[in-house]
Amino acid sequence: MILAAGRGERMRPLTDTVPKPLLRIGGAALIEYLIRGLARAGFRDLVINHSYLGDAIEAALGDGGRYGVRIRYSPEPGGPLETGGGIRQALPLLGDVFLVVNGDIWTDYPFERLARSPAGMAHLVLVDNPPHHPHGDFALRDGRLVPGEPALTFAGIGVYRAELFAECAPGRFPLAPLLRRAMEQQVATAEHYRGTWFDIGTPERLQALEARLAGATAP
Repeated sequence: MILAAGRGERMRPLTDTVPKPLLRIGGAALIEYLIRGLARAGFRDLVINHSYLGDAIEAALGDGGRYGVRIRYSPEPGGPLETGGGIRQALPLLGDVFLVVNGDIWTDYPFERLARSPAGMAHLVLVDNPPHHPHGDFALRDGRLVPGEPALTFAGIGVYRAELFAECAPGRFPLAPLLRRAMEQQVATAEHYRGTWFDIGTPERLQALEARLAGATAP
């Protein structure tokens, strides 16, 4: 599942007419990089949720055929349901175990290395803390998600079991409390990825990524 329902307020005015996942960089939309990375890793069935300018996302990506995948959509017409609520609504399309990726990140993470069946309720990918998030989210010890320091940043990439959402009512709610509960119950694992990862949360970060990609492809 690719999460694409956010409004992208911090990206305005860029997102006044274009949903954030469709912002283009290096000749492609942000979400296209994710789709292609997932396809290379063997993921063929994708679910994309959307709310703000959702019709534009469906029009741009279609059924996914040109990427070698099948895309189904989970609209949130009443407004974004946040990460937890969006996943909860899409469960009928996702099955018992599924990967979820934030639609506003750019990374060279090799999705094929993810365990297709987590040892517990959740398995997260963590990265070094970026300047805009210096204190991180979770600590990692012996492959387990734990509280404390030093903390790393959640990359917006995770594998989950549907059971994690079993007690959640439909509606708008965040994912973080569910992850913390899984951590407290010692049923959350994690890994530390040290490769390239960008959280595209502001126009400045988008420009920084564009400059990096231009440098990587320059003759």
